[in-house]
Formats: sequence, C-alpha cells, structure tokens
Amino acid sequence: MEEKKIYGYVRVSTKKQKEDRQLIALSERKVPKENIYVDKQSGKDFNRPMYQRMLQHLKEDDVLFIKSIDRLGRNYEEIQQQWRVLTKEKKVDIVVIDMPLLDTRKGKDLLGTFIADLVLQLLSFISEQERCTTRERQKEGIEAAKLRGVHFGRPIKPLPDDYEQIYDQYKNKEITAKEAARRCDITAATFYRRMKQEEMEK
Repeated sequence: MEEKKIYGYVRVSTKKQKEDRQLIALSERKVPKENIYVDKQSGKDFNRPMYQRMLQHLKEDDVLFIKSIDRLGRNYEEIQQQWRVLTKEKKVDIVVIDMPLLDTRKGKDLLGTFIADLVLQLLSFISEQERCTTRERQKEGIEAAKLRGVHFGRPIKPLPDDYEQIYDQYKNKEITAKEAARRCDITAATFYRRMKQEEMEK
C-alpha cells in the first residue's frame, strides 16, 4: 500500500499579500515544502492553477492542511462542494489548523462526521457573510466619500491659469471648442464637461 502523503494549501487574495503566517503554520505541522501549493488570487471560485494541480496529486488517505476555512475559498456553496470532492471522492483527510473540530482524521464515526459537517456549514456560511458584509461596507464607504466630495479614479486635471481667457474666447466664438480644449490640454468632451461644471459653480 502506498504511504500517505501530507500536503498543504495556501491562498492569499492578491500578489501583494504575504503568505508567511500560513507557511509557518504548515511548517509547524511538518508539511514538506515541496508539497505546499500556493495561489495568489481571489477565493471566489476554485479555478486556481495551484489548487487544481494539488488535486491531481492527492490520493486516498493523504492529509491536506489549511490554516483556516476561508483559505480554501470564500463561496459557501463551492466550499461545501470542494469539501465533498476532497473527503468523499478523493477520500483525503482535511485538517483546518485554526479549527480543531475540522479535522477529519478524528471522529470517523457517524457523530464525528456529523459534527464536522455541521461546523463546516456554519464556518462556510460565516465566511461568505463576512465577505458580503465587507463588500457592502466598501460600497457604503464609497457612497459616503462621494457625498463628502471625494473623487475616485484618475485625479482631475487642473485647468490652466488662462482658462478664463480661453473660456471667453470660446464663448465669443473667437476659437473652436477643439482649440479651447487643446490649449487646456484636455479633450473636447472634457472641456465641455468642465465648462458646465464651472458655470454651475459660479
């Protein structure tokens, strides 16, 4: 019989985030470095290159360590589905380091399986709720900032010192909108928009 192997999975949402804490946690569990798979992308789904590569290597009775359930994913239904794939189809054991109840090596009886499934459902639900709450707070924060006059996107280009003169010349039909925009170093569409804004503020 082939000897079971120990694997570790690490995920950070962006390339700027550090995976150090997760790697330390896996190292403390004696997970071999060559068996650790790291993805640097969102957990909204499981279309991640290293996760998919790891799936191909996992065999029955292997053990997979992850630091927390949200490192596996952020989508409630997909976490449930992947948990079933790993434990039922692949017949792999999963150990969630931050949640000792989620250790499928323990409690292989019906009660142990029931408790693990219940905890998984609860944690997966909480993980997704937190994600939705964070997204809603970001949306509310942006709306509040807009009401305070905070601008998002590219910074607004300042108008030249002689804008008033350019504006008067355009209004007196001495120059075209295209020429006025060129002298302001902006596009004609932006010139029209800024002109309307200036007129409204006067």
